[in-house]
Amino acid sequence: MNKKQKKNLTRIIISALLLVILHFIPLEGFPRFIAYLIPYLIIGYDILLNALHGIKNKQPFDESLLMSIATIGAIILAIYSGSGDYVEAIAVMLFYQIGEFFQSYAVGKSRESISDLMDIAPDYANIEDENGELIEVDPDDVEIGSIIIIKPGEKIPLDGDVVEGHSTLDTAALTGESLPRDVEVGSKVFSGSINLSGVIRVKTTKEFGESTATKVLELIEEASSRKSKTENFITKFARIYTPVVVYLALALAILPSVFGILTRGDANFSTWIYRALTFLIISCPCALVISIPLSFFAGIGGASKEGILVKGSNFMEVLSKTDKVIFDKTGTLTEGSFEVTAIHPEDKSPEELLHIAAHVERYSTHPIADSLRKAYPNEADDCKVEDIKEIAGHGISAMVNGNLVYVGNVKMMEKFDIKWHNCEKTGTIIHVAINGEYEGHIVISDTIKKNSRQAIKALKKNKISETIMLTGDSKVVAEDVANELGLDKYYAELLPQDKVTKLEEILDNNNDENKKVAFVGDGINDAPVLTRADIGIAMGAMGSDAAIEAADVILMDDDPFKISTAIKLSKKCLRIVKQNIYFSIGVKVIVLILGALGFASMWAAIFADVGVTIIAALNAIRCMFMKHEDPIDYN
Repeated sequence: MNKKQKKNLTRIIISALLLVILHFIPLEGFPRFIAYLIPYLIIGYDILLNALHGIKNKQPFDESLLMSIATIGAIILAIYSGSGDYVEAIAVMLFYQIGEFFQSYAVGKSRESISDLMDIAPDYANIEDENGELIEVDPDDVEIGSIIIIKPGEKIPLDGDVVEGHSTLDTAALTGESLPRDVEVGSKVFSGSINLSGVIRVKTTKEFGESTATKVLELIEEASSRKSKTENFITKFARIYTPVVVYLALALAILPSVFGILTRGDANFSTWIYRALTFLIISCPCALVISIPLSFFAGIGGASKEGILVKGSNFMEVLSKTDKVIFDKTGTLTEGSFEVTAIHPEDKSPEELLHIAAHVERYSTHPIADSLRKAYPNEADDCKVEDIKEIAGHGISAMVNGNLVYVGNVKMMEKFDIKWHNCEKTGTIIHVAINGEYEGHIVISDTIKKNSRQAIKALKKNKISETIMLTGDSKVVAEDVANELGLDKYYAELLPQDKVTKLEEILDNNNDENKKVAFVGDGINDAPVLTRADIGIAMGAMGSDAAIEAADVILMDDDPFKISTAIKLSKKCLRIVKQNIYFSIGVKVIVLILGALGFASMWAAIFADVGVTIIAALNAIRCMFMKHEDPIDYN
């Protein structure tokens, strides 16, 4: 609780206690007025000052003016009627301030996750001086290519590559991932992460102004300025609504009494003025003006805790209407790196076949060779490899312990008249022959991410009508991935410009304004498509400037399951926004009618204003929380 909240809570308690005490003290006339004026000013002086400030600046029509007119009018009525009942006027101010306190509390809670994320900004960077001593410098003063030292417990101040040491990092503030990430020499690290264990030396690759932490903080600061259509409507609505309400209240106070005089009936001024004051309190638009922006703010805060950055409430609103999700394949649904996925030997064991192929390919720079070396990293054995020859477009031959070994594609086998076997698996097939005899083949392919299958199932469970994949890969590979993941459609062999064209076709066929098309890419080479979609979602965007610039929603880690999380959270946020709108307007309309007819007192008006505001604000906080789902639930 901050100082302002503590001060307001103290004022609320003091005013409430004074009201209780004054109830038991028999005072009449002027002393009673002065006594009740004290708690009124304690609780309401800032509201009165705000109203005067609004009048002075020619912007009078806000809730401060409505509260001021209503409460001062109630006091004047109490004096005019001689009843001396000032409790209602003070109660209106008291409960209004209680509503403001709860609103402040709600905003504070929703800001907590944002504040936690804002805490990723590093305060300093460690560099070594000429004597080898560590000195702390401003991260903004560190140039690209500098070596910085990060000790256990410290934040990483700038993006870079580890050049010495190994450690584990807490990346939760950036990615929402609770599990620590291991790093060693060659690993990329991002500013905002926390070093948990060993000392590491990092060579910086970006200036502080371009680092991940800075980019993320800029995004969050900008998010509040991008308003949704609902928010903009509520703001415009309040500007028109408030003066209309004041004039209606004025008409309610005067016209019935004038009509009574003209018809030679009872003017009954005090009754109609009381009803008009009640009408003013009821019609105060606090619940709408407060709860709608608060709901979006809380939703953006809740998303950030999951490692999902939404660039503004306008994108939260569009995301909630997502009906079709289009995916890039490589780096989005698949890992984007080739690995050995199957070994099919003839007579030898799988390990022996892989061992021979890896030794022959040990000197090649081809990505296929790299995949084989990763699968069999231990080259320190007794094998003697010599006379290595690379045959362009075919493969490699070598003498291994005196045996002639061929490792390559179908062309390689046919070139040397070796009978080979086809493979039913999809991927790059590497055939192996020794001394002219076929020994089997190894399958190398781009592996599907561990949560991709569950991500597609989760999207369908969340009523996404179609999941579509766009890829530059062959139809065979695309079909295999689409079938394995359960995608509805796929389009293969597309150039980057073809992806944009295909997306535009899908958008042109979508005639329903309430059904939006989202595109999900890795953010590096998908910028044109991310920008063109109704909503662009970049995955694994930590450190990717292209993703941060092009996308509307950014998933900071590489987990496709979070696409469903983002959509589900946005739908919950918009559902709560609608609940608050319907509830606020519904209660106010009912009590307004009852107040105008004389069936609702100021106490009912207090509930219609303050009570509804408190309920709507507390309801808005629910946008911050969502039941965490494990991808395994969708298996």
